[in-house]
Amino acid sequence: MANEHPFTPFSDWTKHWQQFFQNDFWGNIQPLLRSSHQPSSGMNIYRKDNELLVVVSLPGLEKSEDAEVYVSYKTLEIKAIINLSFQGFDLVEEGIFQGRFEKTIPLPFPVKDDRIEATYHNGLLFIHLHRLIPEEPKKKIVIKKSEP
Repeated sequence: MANEHPFTPFSDWTKHWQQFFQNDFWGNIQPLLRSSHQPSSGMNIYRKDNELLVVVSLPGLEKSEDAEVYVSYKTLEIKAIINLSFQGFDLVEEGIFQGRFEKTIPLPFPVKDDRIEATYHNGLLFIHLHRLIPEEPKKKIVIKKSEP
């Protein structure tokens, strides 16, 4: 017993573990595990002076009504349903996101909610936004005399 290596029992345990999980347990189970965070679609934001162009990759929209775009001050919200199904075929491997897509995008400046154009072409959603420029850059505050 004194000549036995202290970790010898672990090698037996490892053999049992591999046999139990058939040597490639994680490789076999990985496709079944879903990521805990929402899959995201590719997105770019471009800026030119007082304008923004947001381009979002949304392949598979069957009609424009499958996507919704909302704007609130400095936030853009996109919701869509992406459905990539091909009649007579079963999905073998999924690399393109499909299902319910929701993304909230913080914008670098406030935008006008009455001057937005959204178009969908070749799997890309283009959202053209314009900076909200206040009519009065500064507002003078009247200072009142306090009464003792």
